[in-house]
Amino acid sequence: MFPYQSLQDSAMKSTNPLSRLFGPNPFSLLKSHMRVVLRSAEELPTLFEAVMDQRQDDVEVIQQRIFAIEAEADVIKKEVRRHLPRTILLPVNRADLIELLSMQDRIANVAQDVAGLVVERRMEVPDCLRDHLMPFVQDCLAVCRYAATIIEELDELLETGFSGPEAQTVSEMIDELNRLEHASDESGMAISRALFRHEDAIKPVSVIFWHRLIEWIGDTADNAEAVGERLQLMIDTR
Repeated sequence: MFPYQSLQDSAMKSTNPLSRLFGPNPFSLLKSHMRVVLRSAEELPTLFEAVMDQRQDDVEVIQQRIFAIEAEADVIKKEVRRHLPRTILLPVNRADLIELLSMQDRIANVAQDVAGLVVERRMEVPDCLRDHLMPFVQDCLAVCRYAATIIEELDELLETGFSGPEAQTVSEMIDELNRLEHASDESGMAISRALFRHEDAIKPVSVIFWHRLIEWIGDTADNAEAVGERLQLMIDTR
């Protein structure tokens, strides 16, 4: 059984009137989903440390861990979708919640893609990327972590109808999220430039896959920023 069962029980026991009257609060489930999604992104620094050290056995163990976390996120995602049609009196459009859920889920999906590629290709880190790789991964993770922090505000937003001082606080947090994502873009450009400068010394196929890997790592931050943008839209349309 996935640890999700305890998350479901917690959502069912919520003191929020929506949960008592109409089943699990979708906002609490969205928060639970984001917490699991974040765990998948938090495995990436450990994954790439193992790749840099050429500890292939550890790389494969971490890959399986990421796959299991992604599967756990899928369980919660299905539960959110299952309960949304039953839930009424929501202050936001159900379609917006589904889109927010999908954007969160893409973070875990990309982490899974990254881990899968690293294992299937048995990726080795070129010397020219060693100084850039971990700062880039950590910058992208910082965006994911901050997006998860913002999602923790969902219950407060629900209580205030996505308006007032709480909505303003969340909007300011989303501005900070955008700043963090811009910093990750800068790191992404730095590692891409390093790869371009030295690509003649690297096998052409490896160059192609490293460009793809850099893009996917950056996608974790892009999707985290998209979570904030969708939440901002939900606030703006109230």
